[in-house]
Amino acid sequence: MLFSSLIFLFFFLPITIGLYYGLGRSTQQKNRILLLLSALFFAWGGPIHFLLFVVSVLINYFLALKINAQIRKQSWLITGVVVNLSILILFKYVDFLIGNWNLFASVFNWNQLDYWGLSLPLGISFYTFHQLSMLIDMYRSPQIRKIRFTENALYVAFFPQLIAGPIVRYKDIIDQIQQRKENFTLFRSGIDRFVIGLSKKVILANSMGKIADLLFAYSASDLTTDAAWVAIIAYTLQVYFDFSGYSDMAIGLGRMFGFQLPENFNLPYLATTIQDFWRRWHISLSSWFRDYVYIPLGGNRVSASRTYVNLIIIFLLTGFWHGASWTFVVWGIWHGLFLLVERAGLRSILDRMPKIIGWMYTLMVVLIGWVFFRVETFSEGFEFVKKLFTPSTDFAAVNSAYVLNNETIFLGAISILFSLNAGLSLIKNQERLLLKWWEGSNYLRSAIVVFLFLYAVMVINSGSYNPFIYFHF
Repeated sequence: MLFSSLIFLFFFLPITIGLYYGLGRSTQQKNRILLLLSALFFAWGGPIHFLLFVVSVLINYFLALKINAQIRKQSWLITGVVVNLSILILFKYVDFLIGNWNLFASVFNWNQLDYWGLSLPLGISFYTFHQLSMLIDMYRSPQIRKIRFTENALYVAFFPQLIAGPIVRYKDIIDQIQQRKENFTLFRSGIDRFVIGLSKKVILANSMGKIADLLFAYSASDLTTDAAWVAIIAYTLQVYFDFSGYSDMAIGLGRMFGFQLPENFNLPYLATTIQDFWRRWHISLSSWFRDYVYIPLGGNRVSASRTYVNLIIIFLLTGFWHGASWTFVVWGIWHGLFLLVERAGLRSILDRMPKIIGWMYTLMVVLIGWVFFRVETFSEGFEFVKKLFTPSTDFAAVNSAYVLNNETIFLGAISILFSLNAGLSLIKNQERLLLKWWEGSNYLRSAIVVFLFLYAVMVINSGSYNPFIYFHF
């Protein structure tokens, strides 16, 4: 069930809010209602994947009890890590591993393995990391004692962050699950945040996605250089507004039920280094890898060479986390290599230069990285990057006029402005006229939110492009 679907907006969400506030008399009762409705939300995607999810939750609750008992807790933690990663590998990576084995075996005329053909369960990467966080936090913090099954299960199953994050650490949210205070101000801010996220997804991300899909449907050799640039810029905007829009919706939904979920984006396209980019992009994932993998490996407290190895490991895992494809691995290592270069001295050079130089360098690295995130093979990626920097001489090739018109240019300009915070800057420059209206006038704010919501619903009702990119991960 998509947040940007009519059935969610007009049936599931109103019913959930009504039952939560109408029947819930205590936090425990409200937790049960949320758990039941979150289970229904997930089951909507298919009974087989829902059954796997339930089994995973039950196994991890059993492991949590064992870890909390403080007897052989290290062995139980290792068991939990192995079990969760094994389930993730089985459903997400087994066919990828078989394909690579078959490629290797063909060289030596060895027997080929049959593909298993297992479908990817919705949200498995996210709920696996949530369960690992629960087990590790319980292991590290003995003060986190046994809690009710409902609370454990709700931590993993809470529908706003179940499918595509943000990845919420157990230690950061368990107190809110056990005790929280809902209020109108928080609920109202949740509505505003949800509508902003919905608008980013439906109006901006979908519009940019149509442009990117039309152009990426062609091989790079069939595109002019300007069309290639339009394609990757459109995709760069799509992936940002798609995922940050989902995160905004998740954070807004959490507030409606009294939860404060962590921020997941902070204007990443304003970053002036790759290190800065990863402090701003998918913050919950990068901080998860930092706290649960990078620091246990030694972080930057070890030798320089070991630190470099640790960084490459982290970005290798980051690439693999996003998908079972070598192009995702290339994307991850691409970012990791520039982090190494920055740590080796480029960062100090950039710090002495005008900020715009660092911004241009970072944006170029990110844009080229998105090429490999978007394509399916190395050859496609290298051909596309080559096209970006090779002036086209084929007048029969598809050019940017194929997708650019008054509407797409306008939406593209708006997308660029708001991805770079220029839209907010314009408002701040007119503080007396606009910013005070927004902060001081409930009527103005309400009118804008209602307009955005109604416009987004009209776009959804038209049957426009709607899937979330990160649902594939």
